[in-house]
Amino acid sequence: MFSIKKSLFLSMFLIGGVLFAQDPIDSETVIVVKPYTPTVKDANKIKQTPSQSDSVRTEKRPVQYSIFSVPVASTFTPAKGRATTVERERRVKVYDNYASLGFGNYGNLLAEFYSNLEVNRSDNFGIYLDHNSSQGGIDGIALDDKFYDTELNLSYNSKTRDLDWKTEIGAQHQLFNWYGLPQNETFSNDEINAIDPSQNYFSVYAGGEIELYDSFFDNARAKFRHTGDSYSTSENHFDATGTFEVNIADELITTNVYTDIVQGQMGEQFLGFGNYDYTFMNFGINPSLLILRDDLTLDLGVAFYYSQDVENSDGNFYIYPKVTASYRLGGDYFTPYAGLEGGLQQNTYYNFIQENPYVSPSIEIRPTDNEYNAYVGAKGKLSNAVSYNFKTGYQSQFNKALFKRNPRANDIMTENYAYGNSFEVVYDDVKTLSIAGEINVDVNQNFRLGVNAEYFDYNTDGEAEAWNLPDLKASLNADYQINEQWYTGANLFYIGERFDQERIVSSNDPVLNTITLDSYFDVNAHLGYRFNDRLSVFAKGSNLLNNDYERWTNFRVQGLQVLAGATYKFDF
Repeated sequence: MFSIKKSLFLSMFLIGGVLFAQDPIDSETVIVVKPYTPTVKDANKIKQTPSQSDSVRTEKRPVQYSIFSVPVASTFTPAKGRATTVERERRVKVYDNYASLGFGNYGNLLAEFYSNLEVNRSDNFGIYLDHNSSQGGIDGIALDDKFYDTELNLSYNSKTRDLDWKTEIGAQHQLFNWYGLPQNETFSNDEINAIDPSQNYFSVYAGGEIELYDSFFDNARAKFRHTGDSYSTSENHFDATGTFEVNIADELITTNVYTDIVQGQMGEQFLGFGNYDYTFMNFGINPSLLILRDDLTLDLGVAFYYSQDVENSDGNFYIYPKVTASYRLGGDYFTPYAGLEGGLQQNTYYNFIQENPYVSPSIEIRPTDNEYNAYVGAKGKLSNAVSYNFKTGYQSQFNKALFKRNPRANDIMTENYAYGNSFEVVYDDVKTLSIAGEINVDVNQNFRLGVNAEYFDYNTDGEAEAWNLPDLKASLNADYQINEQWYTGANLFYIGERFDQERIVSSNDPVLNTITLDSYFDVNAHLGYRFNDRLSVFAKGSNLLNNDYERWTNFRVQGLQVLAGATYKFDF
């Protein structure tokens, strides 16, 4: 009975729970206070070493051993380890000062002195003195043939972060003799004794230059020189240039401006009367565009000049091409190039006497109009040690200066240069075809060799020949560092035939003949020995073949010349 009641009560309880669970739940908002974060319960790894079951494995027998130590007497001591050093070349010591002095036959004297004084970290003051002279003594020369050339230069330069500038002043004194009397004519002792062939040239100059690093104004330079001589010649020459550079659209545009003014007076006139005055004022501008495209380099420019002949009140405008191009067709091994260039060149008395010191103090000064110079060529390397450069060109020049021997006029005038022993300057329109070649060989850093040659063909307008211009020029230069102490070198050059004119002016019929100057070959060499970084001795030989040739008509050169001396470098 109890069990029936108990079962009935349990059934009613279960039925009531089911009914209560099926009662609908009202809608409500549930707010989650903390998100649910599941975790993984740590698991313990079963640490168990598997047992091996090998029926053929045998048990190792224990081994017992002992060491019988006997001391050994030894005197060996191991050396401490040391890293091997790389052998490097000793750095060459550069000294701020040097002096060189040499003596030779013909009374030849060579002297040089240079000193660089450091004012501060950016400024330096320099002194340079150069002297080269000879007492003469050429066989068969009736007049004195000595010469000397002395120059002193003082400079001051400064280099800062933004610019680099330099100023200089100097003086030069040169003495030459008009000793080249015509060899096919006879002169009496009285005539020879009456000739004073010496001519002194004096020159003083001052100049400066500046270079800016971060500016469209790139650089500028200017120089003024005054030149005079023993015959009251006076010349003032001012020359200045400036360069501006601007980058536009990754292209470089360069503009050069020029100013060249010369004013002078000749105290003499050959077969004339009175003084000769000249004044030329030249101004120019040269804009150009530089184009770089991979292996192509192209420079497109044009130059505009205005020249004013003040004495004759004559002015002229000039336009010149300035175009060059090159293309690296074979890398560094083959680069063809071409150009078409021109310009106005102002001739001066000083430049003439540097080229030919035997001119008379009665020459005419004009500018030369270099109408154009067209050329094509190729340069490159045959190997890492051999480079070459070949070029052919055609040039047109108006008023090109040519040296021609003055006539013998001593029976009309008594000047010391009127015996056919001086030169005048004549101007002519000349067209020149040239072919040139050059090869340089750097066998190693101790031996270098260079060979070059150039052939010329001239076509003159008014003159019979291109006076005193050679048809061929060639040279060979070699330098060899034998070892650390000994060094040597050689210079060989060849000058081809030239033409000059023989003239005799007298009361009778004048004589006018064209003469040919033979070609000549000259060999020069030097040998030196360095005792240390400071002291070295040298020997120089000139005209080693002892050739009796004429550089200018009737002006024979000295024979075999030997000069020896020493150079000393030092610091104060």
